[in-house]
Amino acid sequence: MTTMTKSISVVEQTPSIQAHAGHLTERHPSKNEASFSVVSRNHGLLELSEVLSRDESIKDANVLFEDAMEIMQTREGTNMPENLEGGILLEETYTIQTKDLNSLLFKPNAQFRRELVELQGTTNYKEKPWKWKCKDPPCLGRLVTYTTAATKFVKAVNATEEQTYMKADGKKFAVLTRASTPEVPYGKCFQVVLLYKIMPGPQLSSGEESSHFVISWNLEFNQSTVMKSIIEGTARQGLEDSYESFSDLLSQYIKPVVSSELSMEKEQLLAPLQLDHQSDWGLAMEYFCNFRVVCTIFMCLYVLMHIVLLRHGASWGLEFNGLDLPDTFGELITSGILFLQGERIFNMISHFVQARLRRGSDHGVRAQGDGWLLTVALIEGCNLPSAASSGFSDPYVVFSCNGETRTSSVQLQTLDPQWNEILEFDAMQEPPSVLDAEVFDFDGPFDLAASLGHAEINFLKHTSAELADMWIPLKGKLAQTSQSNLHLRIFLDNTKGMETVKEYLTKMEKEVGRKLNIRSPHRNSMFQKLFGLPPEEFLINDFSCYLKRKMPLQGRLFLSARIVGFYANLFGHKTKFFLLWEDIEDIQVIPPSFSTFGSPALQIISRSGRGLDARHGAKSQDEEGRLRFQFQSFVSFNIASRTILALWRTRTLNIEQRAKLEEDQQNQGIRSAQIEDTETVLNFGDINLSKAYSSEVPLHVNLLMELFEGGNLEKKIMDKVGCLNYLVTQWEAVRPNVYERHIRYKFNRHMSIFGGEAVSSQQKNPTADGNGWIVDEVMTIHNVPFGDHFRVHLRYKIEALLHISSTSRCDVFVGTEWIRITKFQKPITKNICDKLAYRSKEIFELAERELSSKAQDQVN
Repeated sequence: MTTMTKSISVVEQTPSIQAHAGHLTERHPSKNEASFSVVSRNHGLLELSEVLSRDESIKDANVLFEDAMEIMQTREGTNMPENLEGGILLEETYTIQTKDLNSLLFKPNAQFRRELVELQGTTNYKEKPWKWKCKDPPCLGRLVTYTTAATKFVKAVNATEEQTYMKADGKKFAVLTRASTPEVPYGKCFQVVLLYKIMPGPQLSSGEESSHFVISWNLEFNQSTVMKSIIEGTARQGLEDSYESFSDLLSQYIKPVVSSELSMEKEQLLAPLQLDHQSDWGLAMEYFCNFRVVCTIFMCLYVLMHIVLLRHGASWGLEFNGLDLPDTFGELITSGILFLQGERIFNMISHFVQARLRRGSDHGVRAQGDGWLLTVALIEGCNLPSAASSGFSDPYVVFSCNGETRTSSVQLQTLDPQWNEILEFDAMQEPPSVLDAEVFDFDGPFDLAASLGHAEINFLKHTSAELADMWIPLKGKLAQTSQSNLHLRIFLDNTKGMETVKEYLTKMEKEVGRKLNIRSPHRNSMFQKLFGLPPEEFLINDFSCYLKRKMPLQGRLFLSARIVGFYANLFGHKTKFFLLWEDIEDIQVIPPSFSTFGSPALQIISRSGRGLDARHGAKSQDEEGRLRFQFQSFVSFNIASRTILALWRTRTLNIEQRAKLEEDQQNQGIRSAQIEDTETVLNFGDINLSKAYSSEVPLHVNLLMELFEGGNLEKKIMDKVGCLNYLVTQWEAVRPNVYERHIRYKFNRHMSIFGGEAVSSQQKNPTADGNGWIVDEVMTIHNVPFGDHFRVHLRYKIEALLHISSTSRCDVFVGTEWIRITKFQKPITKNICDKLAYRSKEIFELAERELSSKAQDQVN
């Protein structure tokens, strides 16, 4: 933030400052006349901050609210602050101009404030006048004191609220307030911080202007205390109740915008963007009409005329007819400049052609398929940073959603590009959660593009009306310095209606292993309202459980296609939060213990820096910024854990596919080592094997080894556990007492939602004591995400129990060998281990049943 001199011109040319000066002079004639006469004599060269620092009486003087707003409007732009981390208390769009809404809320002795005080039972309400604070740059602030109304749990206490304008440019306003209540228990340990943001909303279909109003909050602790979580919960509940009445009263003053008014028809909004774009010839004229090109053309014409008009004469020295070497310094300098300019012009032409070819195969592509259809209209950008010495950039935007990308065209030599382009994503079977947008500076097809800023649009935090017309601030060091923004219109449509939901639930039933029913419209509506979700979100299941923090909290865990959310209401104290499935890094099962009341628990671990809005529900947060949530005491832990893990895995597989696509693009042209079907190497030397399954089977070892003989029993059991088209070769001796065979089969949808094909090589050899067999297997999986990144190693150890006759012990060990590195090693390894452990359990249970029945038949 800079000082006021660059924003406020000469005092004599600024009526608002003159009025301010006169107002202060009337109040302090002895001191202020001298101060402001200095400003006038120097024609405004003294900054307002310097005047305030020299004269304490001016700093403390009252100011007229309207004049102060005009002064702040003339200062250089500052960034709009981000919402506070505690959460959103109110987010609404109203039919009113931003300037009028600001006056309604913060003008001295506003009628709205007086009625709000009366409605909430507040007493002794006093507003001190707005004053300039001596900061760099000076800012506007005031103090408000009052006595809060008594509640069931807290008596009436005195409070002091400090209000400060962070931004007021005539269109956008931001006011930060800090409230202190030292009389409440532990009141000296914390402050309640509120941020009021007033921003221009989308233009209504009636042509009226609207204002987007957001109130966010946070708690700032001055001292550490063991009561932190209780204080946060109490403060949150009190603020939510208070701002419900605030919202109700504000709705009586100004009309909230109804979504039907805000959301114009998609076709109407996109129609202006479908007009013919400027031709390449027009763009070329704009790009090449500059001083460098004109100067080069003039010099070329000058040299050409010089050659044409040159008289032919005798040659001297190295010169001969047809070649005229430069024989003066002027000609030598002209030739050098002409060569350099010609090289630059050639580079400009090459850059222009490459940029037009880079227009992208994605631009104007029509979406295919039925399902969730995402349409993004990229309208314009403003205040983009410059990554080149020329002071301009050649920006283009890359959008990513659910592993798919769409790329805009390149706009040449501009910081305020106008795209007016429509990009569509192919229909998705699952509703997308997040759209990523990143702006790059084009620098040729083979050079690494510099990032000018990025943004993330969370569909769950915006209504369809807000998405239909929104300005997105870009993040990143360069973008935040320049206050860069993108203007987008986003539409998310479901082309198949409830059929898409039914298809999704049918697919999830195979993963969960139980029937999933569509919830009633009323229950869906209550779920959406509870967490403030858009209407396309649908509830899948909910479970009663405890949230483990310092004290267990009884509530309900809600699961949908995109979120996992928790809600509890304990004696009016409400706790609610939700996480995107994509924000979850891992889900762990905690064994039963005394702390979990003798039942298993689920621990959900968020990704680093993600899901911070839900941190008030976390049990802990590690040094890397990952939150840990623990849920326990489910009525049916198996059903709850299966459902949660299935939903999470489905969403994380989308992330893996996206990452695989990116890695394939980066490694294009690089040939990676392929795993040949018949040349799999059985090498367990460096592989860490972990025990996945163990059991005692009341069968003799030789009888149990029929599982690995390739007969009807093996094929029948493997078919039942999800191995289709099971083909196996005969055992062949490769070394003394070592035999090898090869297996090929396909996974059914229950085993893998991608299907996939497995190719395995097995070797068997007797144990060292001769009481059993060891079967080693190396499996390669094709046609699954990251299938070429790893091999799966299994070891089956089947031994006879000497102390129990006709009984065998079966141990299965699983390990993963990584051929290529990927950031998804941990979830993939866990998924493989879980699946193969469950499959091993099924195999040996079926084998016991089939072989026992066969042995009984032989006896009979």
